[in-house]
Amino acid sequence: MKIIKPRASTRRIFIGAGLVSGAAALSASDRLLFADEKKESEPAEDVTPTEDLMREHGVLKRVLLAYREITRRLGARQDFPPEALADAARIIRQFIEDYHEKLEEDFLFPRFEKAGKHGDLTRILREQHQAGRRLTDVTLRLATASALKNDPERHQLTESLRQFIRMYEPHEAREDTVLFPALHKIVTPHEFGALGEDFEKKEHQLFGEDGFEKMVDKIATIEKQLGIYDLGRFTPKV
Repeated sequence: MKIIKPRASTRRIFIGAGLVSGAAALSASDRLLFADEKKESEPAEDVTPTEDLMREHGVLKRVLLAYREITRRLGARQDFPPEALADAARIIRQFIEDYHEKLEEDFLFPRFEKAGKHGDLTRILREQHQAGRRLTDVTLRLATASALKNDPERHQLTESLRQFIRMYEPHEAREDTVLFPALHKIVTPHEFGALGEDFEKKEHQLFGEDGFEKMVDKIATIEKQLGIYDLGRFTPKV
């Protein structure tokens, strides 16, 4: 028998050996069998190291949106679930600081510095990583119901979030537009591909399979708790 895969369709058509024209529909069990075979034979998703880093910045951007909404509510003295803030700060600590930034510090910054490229930028980025970790310490400590009822701690939390947002918006923008695009210029194609494999191994070690997808699901849950998940709510009424 022969399997034909139409270019614009995922359906599979079975052509019987004794048929001159037309097609006989696959049974449900045959369709499942061929779907399983296709899944097993398909190569893993090929994500370049720079694409990997930039999509992780997407997770950071969504946490910053959550931080901004929480900061707004703190200023307006509006309630919000403290666990949403605590979970957002844990994403920053575990996925951004302890994983994403460590990749940059261990694999990217030294290569740029060895090549004599963007050394001033990597120095500032390192300093901001350390500053961000100190701010996250404050956020994690104050992301509690009792702290939110205490005016001095509430003010300290507000300032911590504002400083974090203010620093990381230009921080990630500079990496996305200057540092990451320049990586191709200082490494060989083989080294570039090897970096992608190193990043994937580290992600699997820390978060298991589908670590990025798990973080996206977590931030989506936080957005729903804060009422900012619906993308349409950000569209201006013009």
